[in-house]
Amino acid sequence: MEMLMQYIWEYRLWNPTSMQTNDGKEVRIINPGHRNSDAGPDFFNAKIEIDGYLWVGNVEIHYRATDWKRHGHDNDPAYDSVILHVVEKDDAPVFRTNGERIPQMVMHCSPQFNKQYSELVNAKVELPCKRCISNLSSIEKAGWIQSMSLERLIAKGKRIEAYLDSYRGDWESVCFITLARALGFGTNSDPFERLAKSLPLTMMHKHSDSIFQLEALLFGQAGLLDEPQKGTGDRYYEQLCKEYSFLKSKYSLRQPEGMVWKAFRMRPQNFPWRRIALLAHYVENGFKLFSDILDSNGDEDSLRKLFQVNLTGYWNNHYTFFRESEESSAALGKSSIDIILINMVAPLYYIYGSHVGDYDKVQTAIDLLEKLKPESNRIVGLFTSAGMKIDSALASQATIQIYNEYCIPKKCIFCKIGRKLLREANVKQ
Repeated sequence: MEMLMQYIWEYRLWNPTSMQTNDGKEVRIINPGHRNSDAGPDFFNAKIEIDGYLWVGNVEIHYRATDWKRHGHDNDPAYDSVILHVVEKDDAPVFRTNGERIPQMVMHCSPQFNKQYSELVNAKVELPCKRCISNLSSIEKAGWIQSMSLERLIAKGKRIEAYLDSYRGDWESVCFITLARALGFGTNSDPFERLAKSLPLTMMHKHSDSIFQLEALLFGQAGLLDEPQKGTGDRYYEQLCKEYSFLKSKYSLRQPEGMVWKAFRMRPQNFPWRRIALLAHYVENGFKLFSDILDSNGDEDSLRKLFQVNLTGYWNNHYTFFRESEESSAALGKSSIDIILINMVAPLYYIYGSHVGDYDKVQTAIDLLEKLKPESNRIVGLFTSAGMKIDSALASQATIQIYNEYCIPKKCIFCKIGRKLLREANVKQ
């Protein structure tokens, strides 16, 4: 509730006909101040006229007035600068640390505003703002897509930046972790990330001339060689178990705990065993994928060739251990490569460009998303049915960001469309 009240205050959506303190003094808001995202009062440097006198200071907002004392503000000098306490429920007076009483006001907004907000956050349909979306102009839609796709790129980039800090600026190691996570395709992304982190790339490079040893390290750390099953007739599996036992002892390796791999309802080519074998392939002869991505400079054909791989040897006719299959197809299909370009390559370009000040690379990330076809999923379908033109991965990424970060958590007040509906409702008061 406080979040909604802060929103109403920031965007001046209060009812101006009932602005007075609880002791009857008239209030006029000249400037609501600037929202504070850190510790301290909610809004800084507000300008408020109370009973004809101009006050300049900070504003604190609570649902109940008693929250002031409950949060310890009555003993915190940081809140002595508050010139107005704004509440929904006036159930107690509030005071500064020196005992001075702070002006307090109950903030009202229009019934239509409350009704619209309630309809948005309590709606049973997945997209309650569908009508409003369909009425947006093409310019408004384009601007919305651009801002939300950029927000999604930045959000993905934060994970990459965290890797960069952990690996002290080693971009190839960062790329290795990012690739591993991408190969999980959401379902197995977390175990893939933990697997890659458990095997330093510098150590893997010592065995880059042996795909067998690389697979032993990866499958062993993945917990997929824990129980040697003799008598299965799978000699390769038994050899991997033996090799991993030796390498584990040599490097004092510790397996990540609680590794759970999911393969239920997956197509065989998407099984985690195949993806792990593919990860080993990328380290064979030395991992330099990040350099190759930079050299491709956003060229779609060149980037696709980096991921168009056919597995050989054991994994040419196996999707998992113990069970031989027909000769397998390419390790990654076109749609899978599209997902990797969207979720791995574009964010790498964006964060690398931002980090080193190469804004051509930042633009390369955006251009790549604009060239790629949109994803096809339920979320994209929702926004398409609402009249959004989803003609690129840039647009589909924007809709995913909107739905996951605003629609699901009901953060309508922070969404462009939600704000538009609420402002219209306030005008109709």
